[in-house]
Amino acid sequence: MRAKTFYLIKKKGIHMQTSSFSIHALTKMALCVAFCCVTAYISFPLPFTPGMVTALTLALGVTAFVLPPKQTFIALVIYVLMGAVGLPVFVGGTAGFGRLLGPTGGYIIAWVIAYPIISALKGKNISFKRYALVDIVVGIPLTYVGWLISMILMMDITLQQAIFMAVLPYIPGDIIKCLAAAFLGVRVNRASEKIASSFGRGFAIDLF
Repeated sequence: MRAKTFYLIKKKGIHMQTSSFSIHALTKMALCVAFCCVTAYISFPLPFTPGMVTALTLALGVTAFVLPPKQTFIALVIYVLMGAVGLPVFVGGTAGFGRLLGPTGGYIIAWVIAYPIISALKGKNISFKRYALVDIVVGIPLTYVGWLISMILMMDITLQQAIFMAVLPYIPGDIIKCLAAAFLGVRVNRASEKIASSFGRGFAIDLF
């Protein structure tokens, strides 16, 4: 009877951890949103482009690595809505719906699309190489495409000018941030696995 009870409780516990709206999941999503908000302030401008070099993209990568796709999408939508309604959480502490319609609005919108895809492609195994590769091959290009579109439309410039302003100066730094995000994602996921494993063992001891 005790073994059956342990199996049922353990099964429910696993279900709670994997549920999109469990306390565990909501806490991770809230922490990821907070991480994005804080890192948005670690930014500095470049003189020849309306964009900024920011640590926010590192936080976005970590979010995609530690959350499943659905939760990643929800977390990023919440982040974008916070900035759109006036909370200073966009890059450099900026805010407002107008940011989404400006020259740099394309990359904000692109994040909501790119990072859930990264989360879906990261695989089930914790792998630094896989994380880094997906972020570099998928995250960087999709973000640049969104930014190029908004710059061309809002600034009335050519594609060549937009690439010079919004792509080339950022490639080295973005690659470094992808590697850093992959490293942090691996560390967080491994720590989460250890905590979950320890919790499971402790639960079994209490029951028996």
